[in-house]
Amino acid sequence: MSPHDNETLKTIRNRRSIRSFTTDPVTDEQIRVLLEAANQAPSAHNQQSWRFIVLRNEKKQELADLVSSRANEFPRPSSALLRMAARSIQSAPVVIAVANTGELISHGTDLFKVDKEMAYDFFRTMEIQSSAAAVENLLLAATSLGLATVWLGILFLMKDEVLQVLGEPAGEFMAVIPVGYAQRDTGGPQKQPVEMRVKMLD
Repeated sequence: MSPHDNETLKTIRNRRSIRSFTTDPVTDEQIRVLLEAANQAPSAHNQQSWRFIVLRNEKKQELADLVSSRANEFPRPSSALLRMAARSIQSAPVVIAVANTGELISHGTDLFKVDKEMAYDFFRTMEIQSSAAAVENLLLAATSLGLATVWLGILFLMKDEVLQVLGEPAGEFMAVIPVGYAQRDTGGPQKQPVEMRVKMLD
């Protein structure tokens, strides 16, 4: 089979960051499929130290209002991106957030007989990597279902306030992903050739 016929590779190529959505609803079954895919991601020591939070209606609006109200407190480039993020949250029928639970950090620093500070940094990094893998699974699953998504990384600037809205304790990782149907396909940015990003060592 040609790589161009491989459905998984097609999904990876077709994934786009979409920031404007139609009013068409996302079903409970579709959300369940996305969450199951995210939960299948690799995680350090199989701890699955993540939590998925689904926001709709009033809670989704509360998050959009928070981001919009705080946007002007940041320098212009960040402020513009935050306002755009607030519009994406508002226009999407559903938002899925991902947060670290901190369980791996707390268990790992007790289990590993190394310097506490080193152990903390080690397991903190592993939690972030695990949750990021879960987010990518979710993005690809959405693409495979014909849904559109965007990972609003700019919200990290106000991570603790967002986590408070989500009802989660302050943590090391937080991702907010609006999910819906694309109002229009932007086509995605042109990627640099892979050769520019690869180093071969023998």
